[in-house]
Amino acid sequence: MKLLFLAPLSPKTGNHTTAERIRSHIELAGHTCELRDAGEFQSPADVADLLSGNPSFQAALAIHLFKAGRLLLDVQVPFGVIFGGTDINEDVKVEQKRVVMEQVLLRARFAVAFTDKLKEEAEIFLVPQSSKIFVQPQGIQTEVTETFCWTEFLRSSGVRSKNVDELRVFLLVCGLRRVKDPLYLVEDFSEWHCENMQNILVIIGPKIDPVFTAEVEAVVKSRGLLGPRDEPTGASCCHEKVLRRGQQLCLRGHVSSHLGGHGSQGTCGGQGYSRKCSCGAA
Repeated sequence: MKLLFLAPLSPKTGNHTTAERIRSHIELAGHTCELRDAGEFQSPADVADLLSGNPSFQAALAIHLFKAGRLLLDVQVPFGVIFGGTDINEDVKVEQKRVVMEQVLLRARFAVAFTDKLKEEAEIFLVPQSSKIFVQPQGIQTEVTETFCWTEFLRSSGVRSKNVDELRVFLLVCGLRRVKDPLYLVEDFSEWHCENMQNILVIIGPKIDPVFTAEVEAVVKSRGLLGPRDEPTGASCCHEKVLRRGQQLCLRGHVSSHLGGHGSQGTCGGQGYSRKCSCGAA
């Protein structure tokens, strides 16, 4: 079987990583999968024309009901869709998008949600199609790097603990961009860190949005919370120590990872630096 697979493919994002992983599994199962960026197409008619001009396509698949699934509304082949977090957390709030997403869900042969919570919310906000939505958690593949030294990794990030084995390190893999702003964790985690100095938060990921990264660096520095390997500048001890431990990774680090972008077990509404959520969710 040959499938057309549509997904938002911005570099270094969870969508891109997830799409490549799914494509790989489809091909390992003996099928042919052509992965295309949803941004290449302007309308459902463009995708319909592609499929009608290439009858070898027998089915289609899409990540994100609105961003990619809407492009399959005019196709004549069966298709399935995979929910993205933006579908339920953002797009359902916009009436025009929600109507389109309902149409996509009604036409799709099946839909996949990565968590039970995502399925439940989809059934609340969209058409209740319990028999059509399947929950399939994302798998995570890790590989051991023989040259990697955990102690040196932490030290290069600013951690100066004498006994690294006693630390409780929370590692958040997240590209720094406005829609995935991870810094709302800082205030609450700082308080937790002050209660127990062994609790360390490390944020690692690429600088996907250079403009937003520059804004974050400016805000952090203006508040006296961080200077690259600087001594404390009189700022809050809690914030200083937490940020110094994560500063290289949080604002300057890079990572290539097998992780997708849907692993969070908690949700926080709104944007900005005033958001609150349980540190335990990290």
